[in-house]
Amino acid sequence: MEHHRQPSNATTDTQHSAARPAPGDAGDGRWPGRRLLRETPLSVLDLVPIAQGSTAAEAFARSRALAQRAEALGFHRYWVAEHHNMAGIASSATAVVIGYLAAHTSTIRVGSGGVMLPNHAPLVIAEQFGTLESMYPGRIDLGIGRAPGTDQVTVRAIRTDPLQSAEAFPERLAELRSYLGLASDGQFIRAVPGHGLQIPIWLLGSSDFSAHLAGRLGLPFAFAGQFAAENLAIALDTYRSSFQPSAELDRPYAMVGVNVIAADSDERARYLSTTAQQKFLHLIRGDANRSQAMPPVERMDGLWSERERAAVEARLQASIIGGPETVRAGLQAFLDQTGADELMVHTDVYHPEDRIRSYELVAQVWRA
Repeated sequence: MEHHRQPSNATTDTQHSAARPAPGDAGDGRWPGRRLLRETPLSVLDLVPIAQGSTAAEAFARSRALAQRAEALGFHRYWVAEHHNMAGIASSATAVVIGYLAAHTSTIRVGSGGVMLPNHAPLVIAEQFGTLESMYPGRIDLGIGRAPGTDQVTVRAIRTDPLQSAEAFPERLAELRSYLGLASDGQFIRAVPGHGLQIPIWLLGSSDFSAHLAGRLGLPFAFAGQFAAENLAIALDTYRSSFQPSAELDRPYAMVGVNVIAADSDERARYLSTTAQQKFLHLIRGDANRSQAMPPVERMDGLWSERERAAVEARLQASIIGGPETVRAGLQAFLDQTGADELMVHTDVYHPEDRIRSYELVAQVWRA
């Protein structure tokens, strides 16, 4: 079986055994072989959360500590995401945060999950990430999304052209790639630094639009399973079925985000998970100013209506919450369900020590 060129040292060829068809499908070689958890790269998604009662400065310090611990535990990537006008997320200046985290680590790949292309000039992104790659060679990932990462009012404050549509995303992506590739004859504008560095570009998505584009361009694809699990199956199938081999990849490479809260017992993990439930409750109510991480509570009853409870649970349905054995079984089942080449773990809890402990427990069951 042909092995694909790994995106940025992501896995080893031992993970690509005989192709597995989707359930009920005769199989066409798009599905990878069944992966064991211990053979699958795990990475970290960090929204650099600002907890209630703390500051952005404290959030950065806590993310630095988590990145260092994740590196020591063997996690492969550490990504931060662009959001704006959200009181609970400190990673709005994404490239700056990446540089800070890369400076305080030495081997783990650091990148964006993602930078929202419609918010920026492609040349500026190329220069920013060209600078990062020049400072920390071989360690920078550029994950690109087409959503605004904020509300429409804030979009008008970010963009010089508030009416700029996501429909222009493919063209802007092509422009960005041209700045980071080898300069062609007659190319007047070059990213300096940036051109010729071949920084790995990932497309991010929560639906099948970017999945199809990533497949057609032969790029690695990262799906936001941590908040859009309802679209997971169709997005992965779209990506794999539309994939065309490219200079970057011989075959599809899909990374899937998943919420994981691990604790020493199932009961403790369920208690810690109420922080994420409260955050999503405020988000579905449209109150981004209350998106800061809140202390866990014994019971959510009385805090939400039945309709709100159903909405929150739908958003968090691809979550694995429990003690070590529950998490191990959940991660393996998620791999079996998705055929993911890599998992990106997101942990949203209130206390920083609980977040670090969660990743330590994930690493334990991963390597067991």
